[in-house]
Amino acid sequence: MALRYTALADRLESTLDLDYPPVAVARVDQRPDSVEQWTKVVPSACSFWRHAEQTVFYADEASHMGCPIGALVMGFELPPPKHEELMSLIGNMCSIAYLREDEVSSIPRFTPGPSGAVYGPLGKFPLEPDNVILWVTPKQAMYVEESLCGTQWTGNQSPVLGRPACAALPLADDAGSATLSMGCIGMRTFTEIPDGYSLVAIPSIALEGLAAHLSETLAANATMEACYKAMKASV
Repeated sequence: MALRYTALADRLESTLDLDYPPVAVARVDQRPDSVEQWTKVVPSACSFWRHAEQTVFYADEASHMGCPIGALVMGFELPPPKHEELMSLIGNMCSIAYLREDEVSSIPRFTPGPSGAVYGPLGKFPLEPDNVILWVTPKQAMYVEESLCGTQWTGNQSPVLGRPACAALPLADDAGSATLSMGCIGMRTFTEIPDGYSLVAIPSIALEGLAAHLSETLAANATMEACYKAMKASV
């Protein structure tokens, strides 16, 4: 399985010319024996995404509590102090019109149960991932969406998500299709991802389809680009 993901990661990076390696996430009931425990303090669940570009690790439920919204989205149970912090944070967001009260109950989240999550580079990932995270430019996002048929008007359109960025993961998992997120100011602060990039969350069920159609999509776009350039030159 690891070799399969190594080849897939290499293909995604080279074909899409990604600036950041694909990252995999899998929620688990316990730490796998071969995976090291995360021991540092991070300010949010999305912070793990950038650390996972370099190494595979397991982060338990408590490690996700830096951002109570992120912990909630990941399906972890908030202890009373963190629940109070969440309510205070949401109250502040509503008071400045960053969030509406009726939005809160609709934020996508994973079903509670697992005790933590494994994060790591897709090319070195030892498990079946729940999601693969790509940092993409608008053009790269176009290629991904077209490869997964997310932009076909004859089918179900892929959702485009805003805040919170981490909600793209459970939404993609539930829908079984890629989810493009513009991100949120928390994600951009915690991950320090440059402003020119957005997030695509791809559920494991869609990975093979992406790999199968990506080259075809890029070839078709190259042909159309040449056609459009000729049209432009003739004006």
